[in-house]
Amino acid sequence: MRKAQLDKSNGAHSAPSEVISRYLEALYYMWSEGEPPRSARLADWLGVSRPTVTAALRRMTRDGMVRMNGHKEIELTAAGRRAAESIVRRHRIMERWLTDVLGLDWVAADAEAARLEHAISQVVEQRLYEALGRPRTCPHGNPIPGHSTASAKERRLASLEAGGRATISRVSEVAEREAPLLLAYLDERGLIPGRVVNVVEVDGIGRTLRIRAGKREVTLSHDTAAKVWVVPG
Repeated sequence: MRKAQLDKSNGAHSAPSEVISRYLEALYYMWSEGEPPRSARLADWLGVSRPTVTAALRRMTRDGMVRMNGHKEIELTAAGRRAAESIVRRHRIMERWLTDVLGLDWVAADAEAARLEHAISQVVEQRLYEALGRPRTCPHGNPIPGHSTASAKERRLASLEAGGRATISRVSEVAEREAPLLLAYLDERGLIPGRVVNVVEVDGIGRTLRIRAGKREVTLSHDTAAKVWVVPG
């Protein structure tokens, strides 16, 4: 009885399971990227069947975490968004610790953070955040919920025209999860948050962008450039 009371007082009874946390996290990332989620898209993202997604969404709807809007898109409720932000916040703080302190690369840190984010308490999360110097973003530049927000001036690199100049602000979180090799590709070419880039050429037929980053020129596909967010100027 006492244990139940303690769990209730700590809010443990309301914490989403690891499986539901994955759904909340995926939905948060998609909406943050301006990609309204549907069941089929969520199934592809999570690597599960559509019936599995349907069953999970039914439970999440019952628990007040999600709802379907008039366009049959899956929306987070206020409670669902709070839960999702908590999960994402822990993940990004863990990534910071893994890269800044332990020296892991982008790809390894993201994978390890996905395993560890469910194992730390709010106390440890806050202590880590303080010990790391109160970071505002994850290593890929994505804002840590509750501590910062994305710039209103952000645009996708793919939207720039020839002659455009911008500073890389972040790498798409969707890309982080769906194309981990892209993280390594960008890192190897120095296309990281804070890097100033100049668009040398836009090939509308071949759908590529040739950019200059420092002394190096790199040609990116339109699809890859769309996964990099920049602040023009």
